[in-house]
Formats: sequence, structure tokens, C-alpha cells
Amino acid sequence: MSKTAFITGATSGIGEATAKLLANNGFNIIICGRRQDRLDALQKELSKTTNVHTCSFDVRDKDAVFQAVDHLPENFKKIDILINNAGNAHGLDPIQKGSLLDWDAMLDINVKGLLYVSKAIIPQMVERNEGHIINIGSIAGKEVYPNGNVYCASKYAVDAINQGMRIDLNAHGIRVGAINPGLVETEFSEVRFKGDKKRADTVYKGYKALQAEDIAKIIHFVVSMPTHVNIADLTVYPTAQATAGILNKDL
Repeated sequence: MSKTAFITGATSGIGEATAKLLANNGFNIIICGRRQDRLDALQKELSKTTNVHTCSFDVRDKDAVFQAVDHLPENFKKIDILINNAGNAHGLDPIQKGSLLDWDAMLDINVKGLLYVSKAIIPQMVERNEGHIINIGSIAGKEVYPNGNVYCASKYAVDAINQGMRIDLNAHGIRVGAINPGLVETEFSEVRFKGDKKRADTVYKGYKALQAEDIAKIIHFVVSMPTHVNIADLTVYPTAQATAGILNKDL
């Protein structure tokens, strides 16, 4: 029987690429995001190869999260794999100039949103004593960089939650792991710079950044491991990047 994967933030970037790759490899897919038009287009594409269900909600809205999970169709209720991918960065300011709205958005989506979705799905995994959770972190959860302050704090929280989940769910045979990418060429920077595409594009110029498809391949590798193997924490950089602040643009 095909496994079912529940993917947040599936309307673009890593989430979309992961949905496509898993669908092409026989997984049933539940794609989640805020933009229903994109969900519909992706569902139409992926339905040619597998069973697909869409859930339109904002992970910040805990009531919407629980309602979406509670009202899944019968053939999608058993979730084998949870991929907590939804996340964002807003602004790149020193702490004294940071926007409270930006701070709220990052903590509400990256931390609380991840917790809401996990809380809605984990109980069924505990009941079955099986399941696999992948939390998409960041190198920002491994090292703090200038002007990263609250975004880094949110990703450090993801790192701590990932470790806590793994400890608490160990008794139930549930695998938990994080994937922590460096620079990935997605809509991430465009969101961070409030739609300033010209500024966002400069982030990826002069070197080859990771692509969403690269991370999707890693996720597929992780979820394809036998059940006695748990990849607990994986950090991946583009070759041109050594740390958050060291980037070789001559490659």
C-alpha cells in the first residue's frame, strides 16, 4: 500500500518540488498552502500519477489547521509522513531596527505553525506506533549571522523542537529528523525583501545555489530509508558556501 505524505508550504519552492518527486515515486500526497489556485494547479498535475488531496490554510491559524486535518477524506486520514516545510523570513535588519510585524510572522509561522500542524497529526502516529516526521530547518538554526537575529532564533527553535520530538516519540517508534539547507534558490529571498525581486535576485548571483529539487531528492532519500534507519539531522550547503557568511562567488 502506498504511503501518504502531508506536506506544508507546498505551493512553491522545496514543498512543491518535494510533492512532485514523491508523487512520481508512488506516494499519495496531501499538499497544503495558502494559495488555493496554486494548490489546484499542482493537484491537476500530480493527479496524473498518484492520489492527491489539497488543504488550503495558513499554519498560523490553529483552528484552520486542526479543521483541515480532522476533515481529511477517509483515504487520506492515515498520514505516514509529515513534512513540516512551511516557513519564512521577513526582513534583514539589526535587532534595534527590526519590525514587530516581521518578528511575529517568523515566530508564528516557523515555530508555532510547525507545532500546530505537528500537534494535529502526531496523535495518530502515536496510536499506530509508527510514522516519520521531517522538519525543514536551516543553517540559521546552527549559526547566527549578522541581522539574522529573530529569524535565526526561530530556526534554533525548530532545531530544539526536532530534538525534543525525537526524544518524546522514540518510545512510539516514530522517526524524527531535520534537514537544514544553506542558500536555496526559491521565493525565500523575495519574501524576505518584501517583493523586491531585484534585491532578491542578487542573493543568488555569481555562484550556483542549491535548488529546491536538490532538497526534494534528499527528502525522498530520507523517507525511503528502511524503518530501522533514522536520519536525525542533516545540514546541506551549496558547494560555494562554507558557512552562513562565507560564500565563494568565483565558483
